Amino acid sequence: MREFSVPAMVEAAAATNLTDAPFARAAERPGAIVLRRRNEAGNAWRAVTAAEFAADAARVAKGLVAAGIEPGDRVALMSRTRYEWTVLDYAIWTAGAVTVPIYETSSAEQVEWIVGDSGAKAAFAETPAHRELIAEVRDRLPGLAHVWGVEAADLDAVAADGADVTDAAVEERRRSRTASDVATLVYTSGTTGRPKGCELTHGNLVYTARNAVQGAISEIVVDGSSTLLFLPLAHVFARLIQVACVEGGLVLGHSDIPNLLPDLATFRPTFLLAVPRVFEKVYNGAEQKAAAEGKGKVFKAAADTAIAYSRALDSGGPSLGLKAKHKVFDVLVYGKLRAAVGGRVQYAVSGGAALGERLGHFFRGVGITILEGYGLTETTAPASVNRPTAIRVGTVGKPIPGVTVRIAEDGEVLVKGVNVLRGYWNNESATKESLEDGWFHTGDLGSLDADGFLSITGRKKEILVTAAGKNVAPAPLEDRIRANPLVSQCLVVGDGRKFIGALITLDEEALAPWKERKGRPAEMTVEELRRDPDLVAEIDAAVANANRSVSHAEAIKKYEILGVDFTEEAGHLTPSLKVRRHQVMKDFAEEIDRLYA
Repeated sequence: MREFSVPAMVEAAAATNLTDAPFARAAERPGAIVLRRRNEAGNAWRAVTAAEFAADAARVAKGLVAAGIEPGDRVALMSRTRYEWTVLDYAIWTAGAVTVPIYETSSAEQVEWIVGDSGAKAAFAETPAHRELIAEVRDRLPGLAHVWGVEAADLDAVAADGADVTDAAVEERRRSRTASDVATLVYTSGTTGRPKGCELTHGNLVYTARNAVQGAISEIVVDGSSTLLFLPLAHVFARLIQVACVEGGLVLGHSDIPNLLPDLATFRPTFLLAVPRVFEKVYNGAEQKAAAEGKGKVFKAAADTAIAYSRALDSGGPSLGLKAKHKVFDVLVYGKLRAAVGGRVQYAVSGGAALGERLGHFFRGVGITILEGYGLTETTAPASVNRPTAIRVGTVGKPIPGVTVRIAEDGEVLVKGVNVLRGYWNNESATKESLEDGWFHTGDLGSLDADGFLSITGRKKEILVTAAGKNVAPAPLEDRIRANPLVSQCLVVGDGRKFIGALITLDEEALAPWKERKGRPAEMTVEELRRDPDLVAEIDAAVANANRSVSHAEAIKKYEILGVDFTEEAGHLTPSLKVRRHQVMKDFAEEIDRLYA
């Protein structure tokens, strides 16, 4: 058993809550710019001062108080990432209530479960479709008294209802919450079974954010730092960054995937956060674009140089020859990639799944250092993270300040500290199963090196045991196969079977330039392409490359390329793009059986 601990760098009083920072800043530095939001035309960014943001949160909080929302009441919030999401989050906290995020892509069944299980008294829903979903299940949710929209006019109406609520009443309500009170119920994505509501307290979010900002990533949090959030704020990773920006005085903006590239160009953030699939898409897209323009060899040479340059930084520094090559490719390739994300990004934080060592070295060589981290909803996002001054590519870094990581005898990663949830809402058995003497049992397998860098090797419950008794961790194989630009998703199977197999899906965005390059008709479908000899040969090479990382007994012997991709709509992916293994295996049982026929 190995253990590594990093002492907390920031302590806070027991009376601390999430609303302290924005209201204190509004009082002390009312003109400080804390957010930037799109203007009414949507083509430029308007600065939001500390005083404006606090006023927006307070006036909506008054409306909540007038509507009968009491301290501790739950308020659901279903919306894409936008300025109003952050305003509502802080308004709910200012009213003393508890925010219950719901992914904008959730089904009626999921909405009913989350609103019903949390006992939400009110809900904010962004679109007519969201409100229709809630209307479908509202008859079965007698506790749900109010459903409001999130547009400016909707919030104005809520605020108008609270016109008679005094500033003193709101201030009293705001101060009624302490560090030990629940601030939010974040429901797990549910890769296995029904989502559980994680009770994250004001202290969890405040202490974790402050220790991350002032300790774990202090080098990237300087005057003028800013980030553009585009991941769903219903996900704990984006939520913690939101809180960290408010706590640390960083400038925060909001975007989404459809608007991301133009928004990056105009917002020009200094750091980003994303899940690994986003970085894979950036790399694969650049590779495919270069190939389509007849510059595939140039891109490959540039990628190899970037990776070699990054590796050299960890082993004495790059040679003069490598520096010269790197300088040439910086003009030809790397500068264009940096410009695509606004031109100012030096660091990006990656979490939610494994990034892969090759991708980490590539981006660092390009000039964007990806700080890979690790955590779960139950650990208020980060448990560990690489830092600009303490980075080991291929690991998920050291514990953040205030956190201890332990590797149990069976290899499971245990976490204890300021970030660990209070428990699961209305689920005492799950709480007892996962929490023991303050240690959260993550269900992940990992290792700690002598310097405290954590590596994740797989999921405890996802270890496959073949018919011959060989234990196989599917994640490393899946990650290596998914690194191929033509691959969208991969699911390794073989539990109880005589050998390891895999289901592979194709990335439709990558297929168009591939068809053009190979002289295939543009109208060729995925169903036709999955049997194309040249495409199969490329997937064969990707599988062979993955197999080189494992023993013969762990290697993939057979695979099938599917005619459809795994999607969130079909229930195969969580909103954070993790594969729901049990659902995929259920829906593609026939294809899996065919591998072993």
